Order: sequence, then C-alpha cells, then structure tokens
Amino acid sequence: MSMIMAMINNTTRNMVAEIQNEIAKGNLMPERASELLVQLAALLGNVNERILECDMSYNKVLLFWLENEAKANKAKIHAECTPEYRDKIEARNTKELTIELIRSLKYMLKAKEDEYRAGKYQ
Repeated sequence: MSMIMAMINNTTRNMVAEIQNEIAKGNLMPERASELLVQLAALLGNVNERILECDMSYNKVLLFWLENEAKANKAKIHAECTPEYRDKIEARNTKELTIELIRSLKYMLKAKEDEYRAGKYQ
C-alpha cells in the first residue's frame, strides 16, 4: 500500500476516534449530533474501501503461505501474524465502531425529538 493511502486510512481512523471522544463527553446539542452523524455516514464509505484494500492485501499474504506451507492451518497462523492481518482487523473494528456511533447518534436524536414533542404538548 502506498504511503499516501496509509496516511488517508490513519486519518479516517483518527477522525472516527475524535468523533467518538466528542460523543463520549456528552451534552451534544442536536445540531452538532446531526453534523457528526453526517460525517460518520460519509466516513463509512472510506472505511468500507479500506476493508476491501486490507482484505486483498491479506489474501495475497495468505496465498503466499498456503503455497509455501504443507498444512493449511499452519499457513493461516503464519498469515495471521502479519501486518496485513492486523490492518484487516483494525479496518473491520473501525467499521463496527463507526456503525455503533451512527446508531448511538440516531438514538440520541430520536430521544431528543421525543422529549421536544412531549414538552411541546404539555
């Protein structure tokens, strides 16, 4: 993978982590929560692209070990000890985190909307 792609991927992961930290602080206004939700939805596309790249890189490593090892289980163990496997897992974890943050923000916005409606009709 090129150095530029690595920087882009680290930036995406860092952006998701920054959003996570902001959400964890609490007391988000609905407008800011909506902005973060849009950002996360946009970043999800980048994360999916990263997963594809990592899967392809890992598959090349796994193929190498399958061709050079007598047993498939040993080849898989060798392949799972590589940076490509770590990148693959890290990309999938970033996707899971992004999806959970999206869900959390949607839930928070729905709760705020319900709270607003309840107050409006009293």
